[in-house]
Amino acid sequence: MATMKRTIRLAALAAALAMALAGALPAAAQTFEEAVAAYERGDYATAYRGFRSLAEQGVASAQFNLGLMHDDGRGVPQDYAEAVKWFRRAAEQGNASAQGSLGLMYFHGHGVPQDYAEAVKWYRRAAEQGNAVAQTNLGVVYANGKGVPQDYAEAVKWFRRAAEQGNASAQYNLGRMYANGKGVPQDYAEAVKWFRRAAEQGNAAAQSILGFMYANGKGIPQDYAEAVKWCRRAAEQGDALAQSILGFMYEDGTGVPQDYVRAHMWFNLAASRFLATEKESREIAQQGRDRVAQLLSPEALARAQRMAREWQPVEASAE
Repeated sequence: MATMKRTIRLAALAAALAMALAGALPAAAQTFEEAVAAYERGDYATAYRGFRSLAEQGVASAQFNLGLMHDDGRGVPQDYAEAVKWFRRAAEQGNASAQGSLGLMYFHGHGVPQDYAEAVKWYRRAAEQGNAVAQTNLGVVYANGKGVPQDYAEAVKWFRRAAEQGNASAQYNLGRMYANGKGVPQDYAEAVKWFRRAAEQGNAAAQSILGFMYANGKGIPQDYAEAVKWCRRAAEQGDALAQSILGFMYEDGTGVPQDYVRAHMWFNLAASRFLATEKESREIAQQGRDRVAQLLSPEALARAQRMAREWQPVEASAE
């Protein structure tokens, strides 16, 4: 009887084994590269599964990418607290990108209480590893005195380190420091050099200010055609200052044929895009729009308004 029972149990085990072998094979675990490839082709669900599996195994780069997906709401609902959790795990392993991102979360108070000093701590850890984004952000906090005493020379130091790595935001900020003489002697030519490097990478703020420098002959010979070229590139990306400058240039026929319709369009766009904190600039654009409107026929005014409604920004492009 015992032999029969053992035989039955063995038969049952054999049958179960056969069924298991006949079933679908489990999916092989993704490599980090496969998860990245899935993310890049927009298959966020597959990318998330891959990153999550690797993150739970302690892979810092996967933890960082998982944090990004939670931060951006790609493949999962946006969840800043969850993003912070994964950024922190990677940051504590020394991942510079995660350290910089964790600093940013503290700076903005996303997923954690806002804490500028804690932001500076993580920015510094990443910056000291050579992370250009963190170096730029560290320069910003020194320039504005957030989480550290304001120190323009220290801001310049970090902007320069990032700018020399090719970071466009740092190049723009370094240009501003030279233009304003903060942390360095005022030097418009040096400012133009850094604005140009950022502008050539498609940085709209740098393109706008480079156009302004050309229009006013600061640090460079006055050249209205170049001013229009750079302001147009920035304006087409939606930069309000550049749009306002173009409004003036079309109104006056400076660097372009005089065209009140286009002047109205650019003033109108600028007036709608300046921030609430830029009240004076917005009022200047509104005044320009209203001034030009008086010079237009009803038909021309309607055309200018339609052009503004139909306008769409373009993406930045490097030279």
